[in-house]
Amino acid sequence: MNRVPRLVFFLAVPALLFGLPWWLLVYTALDGPAFWLGTAAFLIGYAALPAGMLLGHGPRQSDAASIVGDTLLGVLWVLFTWSAIGTVARAALGIAGVDDPARSRIVAASVLAVTAVLVAWAVFEARRLPRVRTREVTIPGLGRGLDGLRLVVVTDTHFAALDRQRWSERVVDLVNAQQPDIACHAGDLADGSVAARSAQVDPLGKVDAPLGRFYITGNHEYFGDAPGWIGHMSGLGWQTLRNQHEVVTRNGDSLVIAGIDDPTGIALPGHGPDLPAALTGADPAHPIVLLAHQPRQVEDAVKAGVALQISGHTHGGQIWPFHYLVRLEQPVVAGLSRHGDRTQLYASRGTGFWGPQLRLFAPSEITVLILRTP
Repeated sequence: MNRVPRLVFFLAVPALLFGLPWWLLVYTALDGPAFWLGTAAFLIGYAALPAGMLLGHGPRQSDAASIVGDTLLGVLWVLFTWSAIGTVARAALGIAGVDDPARSRIVAASVLAVTAVLVAWAVFEARRLPRVRTREVTIPGLGRGLDGLRLVVVTDTHFAALDRQRWSERVVDLVNAQQPDIACHAGDLADGSVAARSAQVDPLGKVDAPLGRFYITGNHEYFGDAPGWIGHMSGLGWQTLRNQHEVVTRNGDSLVIAGIDDPTGIALPGHGPDLPAALTGADPAHPIVLLAHQPRQVEDAVKAGVALQISGHTHGGQIWPFHYLVRLEQPVVAGLSRHGDRTQLYASRGTGFWGPQLRLFAPSEITVLILRTP
């Protein structure tokens, strides 16, 4: 019986996403054979979307189906968004005295044109080399010996069905060009097994950061093979911080780098976030930088007196205006923010993309955080 609501949801959401564009682009704007051809195209899409998602992300893990389903989902989201805007424009034209069929056809053509341009731009943004975003962050209690420490963050690489090995190599080159003292990967490394995705992940082994390379799990590791990825990253020379910390020292001054599991990990025995355990034995005189995949974990960071939390997860919304929905679950979507009296949070938009190879008004990033003494 538990499967019935899931099935209804699985079919109802695509019905809504396809229904509004069909009404605006086909029902109101076309007639005769064009109407039936347009309706048939939407029905095929309605069948293909859940099939692609189920076959691509279900037990079969078909890469081809995943690419089809994910791409269709992204394009449909853009089309649905601009169909909603087009519906408002259609009503405005009606008030202005523009009658059908001209009104509906003008709106339909405009929505299709805007969608085509934005999808093309979004694909380019998703597949390009990420921009480098540099922020100076003042850390109370940071010793002079650590002033100017360069902490470079990649996150949400989501290596998956599309082969991005060359892109991964270029990302590593760009990371090394920032001359990091510390490198961090804040989770959601890959979607799929180590056997299927390791070639795309392996270039990360060439990241050069003399004071340490640290990795934490995201929620997507727990949708696949979290223990396998933890072991693989260790083999590449990255230290996985699983509810633990390391002390980084330079020029006589020290900083605590801590990391906790993603909350999704509670489904796996021995996994799940435990910040008190991560900070056990840490010198309270040393400021704490915490890697926590989800921004909402900042509530615990504030209670623990963390100076800076670094997160990913949100992708900045990835495809506008999805960030409004992300904001319902997370305290911030992107950027640097302050929480409580002493805790700052940096939420990265992510270095890669999940699912649809689209990024619309949410550009990917490699983040350089330069730590400063007060």
